[in-house]
Amino acid sequence: MPARIAKGELEGKMKCRIWRKLHAEEAKRFDQVYALMGQNPGLSLADGFGVLQSGLTVAEFLARKERTQRKAAVKTARGEVDDSSISAFIQGLVEAKTEMAMVLGERTVLDTVASVEPISFVMGRSGRQEKLQVVMMTRRSDWEQLMPHLERDPKLTQKPANVARQPDKRPFSDPRPFLAHQGQSVRLTLRNGIQLVMPLRVVGRFDLLLGEDGHEVFIPLHALVRFSAEDSLDDPGAEPGENT
Repeated sequence: MPARIAKGELEGKMKCRIWRKLHAEEAKRFDQVYALMGQNPGLSLADGFGVLQSGLTVAEFLARKERTQRKAAVKTARGEVDDSSISAFIQGLVEAKTEMAMVLGERTVLDTVASVEPISFVMGRSGRQEKLQVVMMTRRSDWEQLMPHLERDPKLTQKPANVARQPDKRPFSDPRPFLAHQGQSVRLTLRNGIQLVMPLRVVGRFDLLLGEDGHEVFIPLHALVRFSAEDSLDDPGAEPGENT
C-alpha cells in the first residue's frame, strides 16, 4: 500500500502529499527505488529495496541473489536423494578395516578408513584427508588390478582440474540426473584425467558407487568433469559432457 501512496495512486493527490510529508524518509527511499527501477528495466520493487539496503550495485545484488538461489537449489536437490547406501558402504569399510586406495589429484594414499567426519576422511595411518581432494576410492586389491588398464585424459593428467569450494560452481552438484542411469554403464572423466566405464550401482547425495558388488569404486560428484550415459557410449558423434 505505501508503494502506491508514494506514487500518488491512492486516495487523491492531496492525501498522497500529506503521507509523503508525514513519512519523508520512507518516501525518499521509495523515490530512490523507483529511480533505480527506471534505470534498470525489469528490476522488481523488492529487488530495488534490496539494492538500496545492501549498498551494492544492481549487478552485484542480482549476482548475489542468483548465487543464493543456486545454493538453495543444490541443497534441495541433495535432500531429495537417499544417502543411506553410501553411508552403509563407507561404514562397512571402517568396520572391516579394509585396505583402500584413495586417489587424490596427483597421488594415491594406501590406507584404511578409520572414521568419517563432515569434511574429511580420517585414515588409519595418514590422518585426515579432506573430502574435496578425493578423486576416487576403491579397495587396494581392486586398484592394483584396475590401475594398469586405466584410460586417461592427457591434459587433465598433466594438470588436474581444481575443485570449486562452492557446490553451485561445480560441473556436477545435483545428484538427481544420475538416478535414471542406475544399473547402466556410464563413462566418467575425473578431474585428474582418469576415465572409467562401469555400471552405476548407487547414487548418493554427494557421491556415486560404480562397479560390481564387492569391487565398488567410490566417486565423489565433485571429482567429475564429464559424464555420459550408456545410450551415448556407442555413438561416435556423441560429445561427452554434463549429463549427456
